[in-house]
Amino acid sequence: MPFLPRETGQVADIRRGGYVLRDARAAQAAILATGSEVGVALAAAELLAADGIAVRVVSMPSSSVFDRQDINYKRKVLPDRMPRIAVEAGVTDGWWKYRCDAVVGVDRFGESAPAGQLFELFGLTPANVADTVRAVLAKG
Repeated sequence: MPFLPRETGQVADIRRGGYVLRDARAAQAAILATGSEVGVALAAAELLAADGIAVRVVSMPSSSVFDRQDINYKRKVLPDRMPRIAVEAGVTDGWWKYRCDAVVGVDRFGESAPAGQLFELFGLTPANVADTVRAVLAKG
C-alpha cells in the first residue's frame, strides 16, 4: 500500500481507532474504509469531487478501539446526519453497526486470482464506490 501523508492531529487520532483522513467542506457523505480499501475510498472521493460531490474519507484501522471512544469523538468523525458508505474486501457485517447506508464489499469466499482482478470482480473499485455514494445521496 502506498504511503499516505497525514497531519499531526491525524497521526494522534490513529490511536483512537478511526479518524478523518480526508475531509471536504460541506461533505455530503462519508466513505469508511480500512487497510487496502482506503486507497479505493480516496480514489472514489476524487471521482466524486470532480463531479462536485464533497465526501469525507474515514480510515478505521481498529473498529474495536474506535468503539471505545467517547460519543463526542465518534460523532465528530461520523456525524449523525451524514450518510455513510463503507468499503470492505472481507465480510461486510462489521460495518453495519455504524449505521451505514451501503457497504461495498465481499460476503463470500473461495475466489482465487490476483488482488486487482478480485477487486474488479467484486466491485471494489473507485468507480463502483463513487456510484454507490451517488445512489445513496439520490435516495436521500
